Amino acid sequence: MKIGIGLPNQVRDVRPDTVPAWARAAEDAGFSSLGSLGRIAYPGLMDTVALAAAAGATRGIGLISTLLLAPVWPPVLLAKEVAGIDAVSGGRLTLGLGLGGRPDDFVVDGLGPRGTGKRLDRDIETYRSVWRGEVPPGCENPAVPAGTREVPLLFGGMAQASFERVARAGRGYIGPSAPPAAVGLAFDRARAAWRAAGREGAPYLVALAYFALGDEDRGRANVYDYYRPAGPSGARARAAETSGTVAAVRAAVKAFEELGVDEIMLNPTVDDPDEMARLADAVL
Repeated sequence: MKIGIGLPNQVRDVRPDTVPAWARAAEDAGFSSLGSLGRIAYPGLMDTVALAAAAGATRGIGLISTLLLAPVWPPVLLAKEVAGIDAVSGGRLTLGLGLGGRPDDFVVDGLGPRGTGKRLDRDIETYRSVWRGEVPPGCENPAVPAGTREVPLLFGGMAQASFERVARAGRGYIGPSAPPAAVGLAFDRARAAWRAAGREGAPYLVALAYFALGDEDRGRANVYDYYRPAGPSGARARAAETSGTVAAVRAAVKAFEELGVDEIMLNPTVDDPDEMARLADAVL
């Protein structure tokens, strides 16, 4: 199982200039990938900006959005942004997409929080059309340079439609940020949908987990703050699941490995660069 690390782009009031240095340190430490979290209505750094900064600061480490809220974006604009990030990185981006569940993230007129699943299914076709160099409706030119590749897609979500989307249009599935025992069924459903669709091989499975190895209380408070729109009980649960010791992080990694996950993304809860070294010492 590969071990990646998230960028601190959605830590409240993150210092944006830490992101490029964080990315370089992650690559030097030997993590497999850098991940981003996506929200708009939160005082963090936009995931597309964080991924672009990481792409320019590194040379070989993978880049994964875990997850970018696709339906909040006009699809042609997102396809162009993603193509640019992927090209700058030299083809290292994997686009993880989710629907979004917080109404205040939907800030574009006409792109509200209803009907997001059907909208995403239509948008996927638009992304691929743009990446193939086809001219978008109302435009005179293609939106991307010749030679743009089709960026591989992963999907999150717990509805059956999400698993079917993985099998129909994706390379794999990103599980929710929850303990292994709670996520195992989701990975099984992704595998089952893949087989039912007649796909060869197996879906690429990515797990997510939070860690706070320097200041556990502060890290858990930040997780609670991020998930506060889910209500007090949901936010407390996410905060309590944050691994606050080396032993807890190692146990989470082992448990996800036993589930047959291909890659785990360990997400920071503070923007302290020392967290990078602490995590590397614990799991690499």
